[in-house]
Amino acid sequence: MSSTISDTNEIKSWYLSNFEAFENSLNGSAAMPFHDVRKAAIARFETLGFPGKRDEEWKYTPVSPILKHKFVVDAPTSSITAAEVERLSFNSLTDYRVVLVNGQFSPELSHFDPPEGVVIGSLAEMLANKSALIDQFLSKVADFSAEPFTALNTAFTHDGVFIYIPDGVVLEAPIQMLYLSDARNGAFFASPRNLIVAGKSAEVKIVEKYAALNEDDVYFNNGVTEVLLHQNAKIEHVRVQDESLSAYHIKNLHVYQEKDSNFTLINIDMGGRLVRNNFNMKLDDINCEGHLIGAYMATGRQHIDNHTAIDHAKPNCFSNEIYKGILGGKARGVFNGKIFVREDAQKTNAYQDNKALLLSDDAQINTKPQLEIFADDVKCSHGATVGQLDEEALFYLRSRGIPKDKANSMLHYAFVCEALDYVTIEEVRDALDELLLAHFSKL
Repeated sequence: MSSTISDTNEIKSWYLSNFEAFENSLNGSAAMPFHDVRKAAIARFETLGFPGKRDEEWKYTPVSPILKHKFVVDAPTSSITAAEVERLSFNSLTDYRVVLVNGQFSPELSHFDPPEGVVIGSLAEMLANKSALIDQFLSKVADFSAEPFTALNTAFTHDGVFIYIPDGVVLEAPIQMLYLSDARNGAFFASPRNLIVAGKSAEVKIVEKYAALNEDDVYFNNGVTEVLLHQNAKIEHVRVQDESLSAYHIKNLHVYQEKDSNFTLINIDMGGRLVRNNFNMKLDDINCEGHLIGAYMATGRQHIDNHTAIDHAKPNCFSNEIYKGILGGKARGVFNGKIFVREDAQKTNAYQDNKALLLSDDAQINTKPQLEIFADDVKCSHGATVGQLDEEALFYLRSRGIPKDKANSMLHYAFVCEALDYVTIEEVRDALDELLLAHFSKL
């Protein structure tokens, strides 16, 4: 069944009416300053509505499958156990582990005792107890004026993860943020919100994973993450999306960088029925360095869309973007990578490369690299290639006695392993090796 205008308006009304119930459930939180932001966001969502076919940014990713569902906004309860957390998490990362179930923080399943000055924990709790700190940063980077799903998330923002690393602090152990989805008691809509702030010369490594209890659960995760790096701060952010194959996953990531800061995102997409990533990075002072590294694998009728935007606003900055995709079955991929170089951003060095591997005649990729350069002393390059497996390499492996399935998996791994080279956390790199090799057998 296709989505009509009346369907779209009906679902929009569904979320608008649910906001009233959500607002009433906030109790004392509705009196906090941030609630004014929520109300502004729901008003903006009412104006924007859901994107349609005429929206250029959504031309190849119709949201009509999402609009067929009236998801429960008040997420159902879950009985996820500690054993299931161990199975779905990077279980070697135990120092700081924040677990959210159906978008809500779980104190029973989480474990963290940060050093003095470092803040790690539930966004809802911090909004209630540390509002003076959070209000400085929350919703200051993620602009909801033109992006309906960011507006929808902001309106329903209640819980998520807040991380604050003070000036000069280098956190040695990685922080794991684990988002688990359990739709055994009904399909739901969740709006997890993350806020990550690194002070001057602070350093932190973050591992974020989305996973489901069952691979056929239907639900909708609509998440937003805001990241602020102050002068000389450094963040490595590994993000793994392994949702249910019947789930919908939309993620908006907004990164703001100050002088001499360094941000690296390594994003791995494997799950989800329909996935859309909007990753935005602004290098807003001199000598910033930013890396957007992605690998995505899809089969069946999965749809994975990566939209990225890197904004070079000031001189002498470097950005590096590498995306690799493998598509089998009737899967569809989209890559749209924008690089803006502002007039004042002389001596910019920006590199972008997007490669896709199609494993079947029915798999499709739409790729569109974009450069908008308003400075004249820059070094910018981009490339996009689409191809198939190297038959000679496959023949070579087969001639050495390697079974066909294993040979294919080895070649798939070799194609995407460049993304893993950016992961400096050894335990995570080893776990991703195993996870990807197991996944490739399904393509």
